[in-house]
Order: sequence, then structure tokens, then C-alpha cells
Amino acid sequence: MATNQSLFTGTYTAIVTPFKDGKIDEAALDRHLRAQIRGGVDGVVPAGTTGESPTLDFDEHIRLIELTVRFAAGRIKVLAGTGANSTSEAIYLTKAAEEAGADGSLQVAPYYNRPSQEGLFQHFQAIAAATRLPLVLYSIPGRCGVEIATDTVARLACACPNVVGIKEAGGNADRVSQLRAACGQKFTILSGDDILTLAFLALGADGVISVASNLIPREVTRMVEAFRAGRSAAALKLHARYYPLFKDLFLETNPVPVKAALALLGVMDGELRLPLVPLSPPNHDKLVKTLQACGIVQ
Repeated sequence: MATNQSLFTGTYTAIVTPFKDGKIDEAALDRHLRAQIRGGVDGVVPAGTTGESPTLDFDEHIRLIELTVRFAAGRIKVLAGTGANSTSEAIYLTKAAEEAGADGSLQVAPYYNRPSQEGLFQHFQAIAAATRLPLVLYSIPGRCGVEIATDTVARLACACPNVVGIKEAGGNADRVSQLRAACGQKFTILSGDDILTLAFLALGADGVISVASNLIPREVTRMVEAFRAGRSAAALKLHARYYPLFKDLFLETNPVPVKAALALLGVMDGELRLPLVPLSPPNHDKLVKTLQACGIVQ
């Protein structure tokens, strides 16, 4: 059984990376983080999937984490995305995040090279040994081609005191029960899919790393808080209201739709980096209708 202390619970926003003319838009990032703080989120995740981390070079990746820590100023937690498909690269980025003052690190499963479960164990164990930061694993087999097996998660939780949780984004709510049984009550389980957050919470998860909270931080936070406070009917009402948004933010590859929505709201430019391209016109129209139906835009 894991004996780790649950550290990252509630609502964490997988923040987008604002770009302008090919560079990180620092002013837009500051504004976006201020809105997240006002919305009551518990923390943010910079340089994750939603932050287009595969297109950030090392300097940008570290700079983005440094900026996020500075702009957050201790008001919310910063769980920095520092995973990689190269163990040495993940260690390098994680050490940099620790030096920058991040509160923890999100470690995605290595992608493309598809390691065995033993390879996954040794990869994460090496990262854990190289840092004092608490680590949250990130299992997203649809992108990585490999799932972090429940037994591997439990093995890591027992072997590495600073492996404290997992972001589960495999689309399978049964994994919550499997992970809870294998890793104990103090091990943090976070939903990686907005549409499954309520189901995950009902099965014993501790919160969400949300894409939708880029747009509606207060509402996602209220949904999670309501359920955790025993007000399941209120949580279900919020889920039902925003379910169309949760779904349509994945009309195309994340973060294409959420960046289009943020641009519509005037929060930032919707600039993406290749190979991602803007939302297709039919899907853009559908997203606008959904945003209007949810009362997010007029």
C-alpha cells in the first residue's frame, strides 16, 4: 500500500500556452493565470499536452514554467509538465522545474518508443530519484501508445516516496477503482477527461486536471467542490450544463478547440504551432454554438 500524502486535489487547469508571432505571449499568460486564480482553481499545469509541450524547445519549456511560478506567486500550486520519452530529458526538465520553484511535476508516459512495464518503472524511478519534487504520473495511452499498468503504478508508489499520484486519461472509469485498491487512499487520482470527472469522483478520485477550466475555471471548481462536499445533485447539474462544452472541446485535437474558444473570448490570440492548425470552419461553427448554448459567449 502507498503511504504517500495526497498533495494535489481539487481542480487543476491544464493551461494553454499563449503564442504571439511565434513566441510565448508572456502578458497573455499573466492575464490567463490571474483569471484562473480569480476562478478559484487549486492549481495549474503548464507545459502539458494542452500547453503544446511537444513544440516547446528546452529553453521555452523551462521559461514557461518559470513564468507560471512567478505569475502564480504562491496563490495556487504549479504542477509542471516535465515528462518526456527520453529519461535524461525528463530528468533535466524536472530538475529545472524544481529550481524554478514548481510545487510538483506531471510525468507523462514515454511516447512513441513504447517501453515495457519494466521500462516504465525504471524510467519513472530514475526521475523520482533525481528530484525532491512530488511526481504525478500521467497515463494517456491514446497519445502515448502505452498505458501505465495498475501494478506498475502501485510498484512505483511503494518504491518512490515522491510518486504521489496519477492523472488518468485512458477514458476508463474502472481504472479509478483498480488504482484505489492497489495504491491506497492517500494516493491521488485525478481525472484527465472533463466528461468523466464526475464519474471519477463518484468512484473515489480526488479531482481533475481540466481543459475546460481554461474557459470556465469557477464552474469546474464549483462542480468538483460540490461533489466532494456531498452535494452531488448540484455537481450533476453543473456537469449536465457544461457537458456539451466538455465534449466539443475535443472536436479536434486538443488544444485546437480550446484555443479557438479563448480567442473568441478575447483572452489571447488563438495562435498554434505546427503541426497543429486552426479549427476547421464547420467545427468552429459548432463550437461557437456550444459556447452560446452554455452562456459563455453571446
